[in-house]
Amino acid sequence: MVFSSHIFLFYFLPIFFIVYALLPFKWNGWYLKNIWITIMSYVFYGWLVPWFTLLLFFTSYKDYLCGQFIVKPNATKQQRKFALVFAIVTDLLLLGFFKYYMFFMGGVNALIHFCGGPNHMFHIMQVLLPSGISFYTFVALSYVVDLYRGDAKQAPTFGAFSCFLGLYPHLIAGPIIRYQSVAEQLMERKHTVEKFASGTAIFMLGFAKKIVLADSVAQIANAAFEADAPGALNAWWGVLAYSFQIYFDFCGYSDMAVGLARMLGIEFIKNFDGPYHSTSITVFWRKWHISLSSFIRDYLYIPLGGNRVSTARMYFNLVFSFFLCGLWHGANITFVIWGIYQGLFLIFERILGKKTFYHFAPKPIQIAITFIITLCGWVIFRTPTFHDAIIYYGSMFGLIKASASAPMLTAQLFSAKNIFNIVLCAILVWQPVQAHEWVNKGLTPAKYVICMLIFIYAVLCMFTQTYSPFLYFQF
Repeated sequence: MVFSSHIFLFYFLPIFFIVYALLPFKWNGWYLKNIWITIMSYVFYGWLVPWFTLLLFFTSYKDYLCGQFIVKPNATKQQRKFALVFAIVTDLLLLGFFKYYMFFMGGVNALIHFCGGPNHMFHIMQVLLPSGISFYTFVALSYVVDLYRGDAKQAPTFGAFSCFLGLYPHLIAGPIIRYQSVAEQLMERKHTVEKFASGTAIFMLGFAKKIVLADSVAQIANAAFEADAPGALNAWWGVLAYSFQIYFDFCGYSDMAVGLARMLGIEFIKNFDGPYHSTSITVFWRKWHISLSSFIRDYLYIPLGGNRVSTARMYFNLVFSFFLCGLWHGANITFVIWGIYQGLFLIFERILGKKTFYHFAPKPIQIAITFIITLCGWVIFRTPTFHDAIIYYGSMFGLIKASASAPMLTAQLFSAKNIFNIVLCAILVWQPVQAHEWVNKGLTPAKYVICMLIFIYAVLCMFTQTYSPFLYFQF
């Protein structure tokens, strides 16, 4: 089930909140609201593929038990470490199998064929990737690691932990929530009209970002990237559209997750903070997918030594961390190259003393150059193969002659509607006030009317356009 569907909006949400409102928070030692959240989260997760819920339950139960061993008072250091390693290894094995098995076996077959062996020596099973497995695996990993470090308290019951891990607002595509940030809210929280109203407003604005903005420019990006030789102008227009698509798509989902959680009385972290306002790639990664970048920093980069080691080792840590960041996004060499691309720019900025070769320029120029660097990275991220990325770069920089059909593509891409959509996205991306801030400053009746009108328009758009899944569902 997805947030941008009529089933979720008109069936799941009403049923969920009607029952949720009627249930007491706690009765006879049972946290009834949390139990209802857990039940409906499993319904939400297993709506299309029910067996996915078994995998989620297994991960929840296994990591909860490992957490118990980690904090067991009479456990030795070796026993605690074994429980930690067991939890990490099993989580990564599950993630690796479902996400990378076909990629790995394809590489093995290709290597054998390259060395003179038969083509397709090994039969490759078709493995269905469970939705959200990358996200809830990282959430589970952070729990056991934080317990081992002493940075979090153990979940009081399996019910509390399963509610946390399965919480449907963040289950499919994040943000990557850490247990200690919501532990107290799970066991005791206030439900107010103000919280529910502001959560609803954030949800509605996030929904509009996805339906009205991301899906409208997706058509431009798809047309440009699917063309054989689109020409320089069309290629730049296409990657500009994709940069807006992926931002409004994922930021919209994160806003909906934050809004839904707030409606339950739970506060999630803000996952995007105006990333296209960044003056360097270093700043960009402090503002883009904040929950992932902070996870990589705290559970990978710093344990590797961070910047407390030699300069050469620090540069290796950066590249390796972003190599894994790219690999996390998918079993494709393009994601790996994209991750390394980001890591190399971070190293370059470190060499210059956390500045950039354009740090002397006015701030708008810094933002523009950073955005162009980001655009070039999105080409690798968007194209299915590295060869396709090279061809697209050739079109962007005029190294490949445009095809005979390029003028027709130009007429399609630069229609009045498409120009309006791109300009609208650009204005909303670079205007100073973000949706969170606008809502959190206080909801006046006028603001709520604006949110309602935007939401109604977005719902109407949802019924008139083709289905477009969230981009990060594939990750």
